[in-house]
Amino acid sequence: MSLTLYNTLTRQKEPFKTIEPGKVTMYCCGVTVYDYCHLGHARSYIGWDVVRRYLQWRGYQVRYVQNFTDIDDKILNRARVEGSSMPEIADRYINAYFEDIRRLNVMDADEYPRVTQHIPAIVHLIQALETKGYAYAVNGDVYYNVQQFSEYGKLSGRKREQMQAGAGGRIDPGEAEDKKQDPFDFALWKAAKPGEPAWDSLWGKGRPGWHIECSAMIRARLGETIDIHGGGGDLVFPHHENEIAQSEVLTGKPLARYWLHNGMVRVNGEKMSKSLGNFTTIRDLLDGKWSEYPQPIDPMVVRLFVLQAHYRKPLDFTESAITAAVHGWQTLKDALNLDLAKCNLSPQATILDELDSQAIAKRSSEALIARFQAAMDDDFNTAAGLAVLFELAKSLKREFNQRCYQGSQELEDVHLRALSQTLIQFAGVLGLEVQAETLPVPEINVNWIESLLQQRHQARQEKRYAESDRIRNELQAVGITLIDGSDGQTRWHRS
Repeated sequence: MSLTLYNTLTRQKEPFKTIEPGKVTMYCCGVTVYDYCHLGHARSYIGWDVVRRYLQWRGYQVRYVQNFTDIDDKILNRARVEGSSMPEIADRYINAYFEDIRRLNVMDADEYPRVTQHIPAIVHLIQALETKGYAYAVNGDVYYNVQQFSEYGKLSGRKREQMQAGAGGRIDPGEAEDKKQDPFDFALWKAAKPGEPAWDSLWGKGRPGWHIECSAMIRARLGETIDIHGGGGDLVFPHHENEIAQSEVLTGKPLARYWLHNGMVRVNGEKMSKSLGNFTTIRDLLDGKWSEYPQPIDPMVVRLFVLQAHYRKPLDFTESAITAAVHGWQTLKDALNLDLAKCNLSPQATILDELDSQAIAKRSSEALIARFQAAMDDDFNTAAGLAVLFELAKSLKREFNQRCYQGSQELEDVHLRALSQTLIQFAGVLGLEVQAETLPVPEINVNWIESLLQQRHQARQEKRYAESDRIRNELQAVGITLIDGSDGQTRWHRS
């Protein structure tokens, strides 16, 4: 079975074929940094983290870019209220983002471009749109002419009568409507207001509109067409629709081959919002400050809870659901923590000879890998993938108990070890790991890591599994997580 992805653009599952064989370019819309990240961010970035991890496990070289929007009305308003500046607010909440999201074991992106780092590229893109007749300037503002793009609405499937006037987002409709040629046009550049940060352009001092930012950053960091563009379902329209309009009229090429969108978060069946009083940040949830579950929560519980639903489905945070995830993580954690050294028996105690035992263990692992891969190949179906993990964890614990505490001699060490390594491998693909209490040291000695990986590879080839486990644990203790791919290659990342 080949990997298939549900493409929002075509509204169907499609076989995954990359622009360049063996390589994936992937962009995900990042946060606007004016406040702490909330449950919706946790759901989104855990989901894209697993997509990335799974693609790597499947043998792809993934280049993952996720932006920070560091110029926005919300940032400016917060700076005014606090008597601060836009850069100070942005830096504070970028740091907070990393603190919160890393607790959830989300791998760092390869790049985190900021809007303020790409102003020249944004201006250049707007100029090109204006030159080709897709944009027009009015008193220092610049707008995209939606009527000029005949395919506008193809991502969302919306017709003009379904589009709301002023849906350009993050502008004041009352202030801008009299400048637009059409109510559906959206801002590419906004003229400077007194006291706001501004940059020079052909149209005077100003700053970018929201939608143009991602188009410029994708083009600057990944090229004209990328393999995967991810984001929340609330971004399909207008944000991603507008990205397509801005980008494709200039290149004549698709902006992305596959558009992936995660479902929205609800709390006790209601949409999460500050006005309803059910808005919860990641740090409050983890630190026991969520009113629905007022006790600290292991980050892996949150990760497991998120992955129990397909990424495209809505996700409802409830006290009972989190409680169930607590029990579920304990089951996996117990299996991941089993001390197989307790099960070593003398050679005379084994019934099957070593070669037969290894062959059986290999077939067992291959069958499990095939089932896990089939689940994940179906549009990253983590719910089905987790079913394989739980079945494996329960089987491993049962056989461990039979061998160690009931004296069974029909279960070989190599069989138990194969089950354990397979469970660790699958859990690593999903980012479910028993985490150390202390943070990893800031400096990474890459040569030392690569040397240990070579030693571990040799140990695995020679079936010295205890040494292989020891090296994995040594690296895990300093925050280095290993992912054994289906292609036989081992990749590492910093937890």
